[in-house]
Formats: sequence, structure tokens, C-alpha cells
Amino acid sequence: MVPPAVQSPNPQLTQQFLSSVLSQRGPAALPYSEDTKWLIRQHLVAVTTTYPSLEPKTATFTHNDGRSVNLLQADGTIPMSFQGVTYNIPVLIWLMESYPRHAPCVYVNPTRDMIIKRPHPHVNPSGLVSVPYLQNWVYPSSNLVDLVRDLGVIFGRDPPLYSQRRNPQPPPPQNLNPNSNFGSLSSNSGNSQSGYVQHHQHHQHPAPASPARNNYPPSPYGSFGGGSSRVQNLPHTEDPTEVYKRNAVNKIVEMVHGDVTALRKTREAEMEGLFSLQGVLKQREEVLNKGLKEMQEEMEGLEQQLQMVLMNTDVLEGWLRDNQGMRLGSLENAEDAFDCVDVLSKQMLDCTASDLAIEDTLYALDKAIQVGSVPFDQYLRSVRALSREQFFHRATAAKVRAAQLQAQVANMAARTHHYGS
Repeated sequence: MVPPAVQSPNPQLTQQFLSSVLSQRGPAALPYSEDTKWLIRQHLVAVTTTYPSLEPKTATFTHNDGRSVNLLQADGTIPMSFQGVTYNIPVLIWLMESYPRHAPCVYVNPTRDMIIKRPHPHVNPSGLVSVPYLQNWVYPSSNLVDLVRDLGVIFGRDPPLYSQRRNPQPPPPQNLNPNSNFGSLSSNSGNSQSGYVQHHQHHQHPAPASPARNNYPPSPYGSFGGGSSRVQNLPHTEDPTEVYKRNAVNKIVEMVHGDVTALRKTREAEMEGLFSLQGVLKQREEVLNKGLKEMQEEMEGLEQQLQMVLMNTDVLEGWLRDNQGMRLGSLENAEDAFDCVDVLSKQMLDCTASDLAIEDTLYALDKAIQVGSVPFDQYLRSVRALSREQFFHRATAAKVRAAQLQAQVANMAARTHHYGS
């Protein structure tokens, strides 16, 4: 048996209702994140378009801790096929505060003449539904359309509701199906089928049921009353100006949502660029700090050299003061005009003089071999002997220079300590 077609709601009214409630601000605002409201609107529009028996509403949901919050819900029936017959199961789909990042909360909402099957693998006695699709909810790919389709398949395998008449009456023969253990179909206002499946028990009788969508008992986990329906038949006397104004406001709201989304993407790209620039600046800071440290070390080395130059300047000035006005005529050797202050200085002077004398001798030998004044074998012997001697003088001068540098550093440290004290 094919159920009668359900009249499809006006998509424009659905979009207007959702745009209105999702754009509210202040105490009446719904507790959904701003970046997900557009996706929530798309999910509800898609599920009400695919399943016209569902309609979006706003209602007060009461948590187990007593906290109440105003949330969106999809209220109505979902079709299921059992033994070739299509039934409508009344459900309530609550969109919790964290939706769509987390799964919605689904309840089977039986009417007064319906009873929840106990036990049921996917519905607990309070009507709360638990199916794999809800447990494996993945944002943003999971959606309400696939959820309702999955619920219809699962309920078709094991219906969660059956009817129980308080006053059993024999049903008309034309309404019984001899090949089925389930209650007959009845219409809701003449156009919809019953939303349950009836079990055979000795105290139960199959009977038609016409669940009124506005007479559902409240769920123990939420207050289902007081919800505002999204579909209202506009009176024929409505002012066209008000209709145009409302449509214009909804259009502006949609444009603002689009602009906000584009602006958020632009700002996220700018933030990524700023983070990259921050990384480059940190690298440059490290390079500058390293260069500054090297310059400070170089400055300290130059200051030490300056101190040594000042010390040598003081020594030369003292020598000039002591020897100013002296005549070199009384000296038999010009070298006697310079008197070394210590043994290291005298040894350095001797080594340097010997090194330079050997260098001059080697230069003279080079000139002599070029003009042929010296035999080649004699030239080689002389150069070998002079080079060996020059090597020893230079090695001695290097050791003396190191000793002098150590003595100067010690002397400078002593003077610094003296000036500091």
C-alpha cells in the first residue's frame, strides 16, 4: 500500500523562519556558534524539503541538570517500510548547542495510544534514540537527511512503537491486513498514515490511530510544548508591503551571512600571513642578536689592543723624556743608543736583527747567482745553511713574542686592579 502524498511545505517560508530565528540577538538568541548558523539553516532546509512531514520549530529543552535553553528542533514523522507497508514514526530531532559539530538528540515521540517497544536495541524507555549514525557523527559531512534515511531503515527492521487501546473495539474487516501482525493504517486529517506498529498480545487489539502532531506528550528529557512552528498559512488579506519588507529583510540577512563568511575567510588568510611574517621576523631577530654579540666581542678585543697600545705609548714617551738632548757622537756604535728594558726585549732584538741580516744575505746570493758570480753548488749549500739558521731565529722570536704578550697581559691586569682600587 502506498501512502498518500504529503504536501510539501513552502521552502520560502521555511527559509524565512530559519533566517529570522537564527539572526536574533540578545536574550532571545539561539545558543549556536555564529560560524555554524549558515550550515544549520542548510541542514534544516534540506531535511524538510526531502521529508515534508518534518518541520523546524523552536522549543525549550530542559537538560538533566535542570538547565533550560531554547533550541531548534525538527518535529514530525519519518517514513519506514515494514513488510511492504509504509508507516510514519513520530520523532523529535533536537539540534543541541554544539550542533553540527556534535550529533543531534533524537527522540521517538509516541502519541497517547502508542507504546515504546521494550526492550528495543536502539530506543530506550524514555524514547531516546541511539543508532550508529549518531555515534559515528563526523563534522561537517554528517547531516540530517542521511540521519533520517538511516533511522527509517533501522526502524523498518525493528519497529520501536506499537499501539495499545484502552477500550478495545473490533475493527472493521476492511481495515485489517490478514498477512500482517500490525495495526491498520489510518489517516491524519484524511491524508497521512499511522505512526506506529502494533504487537499481538492477548489484551491488545489492532485499531486505527490518528496521531495528532500537536497532542504529543512531553518527553521526560525536554519540554516539547510551546514550540513555534515555521509554516503558517498567510491570510489573503496580508499587506503586500509587509510581505515585500519581510522578504527584503531576509534577503539582507542572507547577504550579510555571505559577507561575514567571506570576511572571515579573508581575515583568516591575513592571520596566516601575519604568522608567517612573525616567523621571518624571529629569524631576523636571531641573526641580529648573533651579529650584535660578535660585534661586542670584537669591541672587547679592540679595547684590549688599545690598552696595549697606550701602554707602549707610555713606555716610548718615558724613553723620550729620559734620552731627550743626548748626542750620539759619544757612542762608538749607533745600536748602543737603544737600551732594552729587559732580557726578553734584548733577545727579541737580537733574533730580529739576525733574521733580517740573513734575509739580506739570501737576497745578495740571489743576485750573485743571477750574474754567475757564485757557483750553483756553493749557492745551494749557503742557502741551506742560512735558511736553517734563519728558522731557529724565527722560532726563538715567536717564543719570545708569546712570553712578552703574556707579561703585558699580566701587567695590564695589575694596572687595572690598581686603578680600580
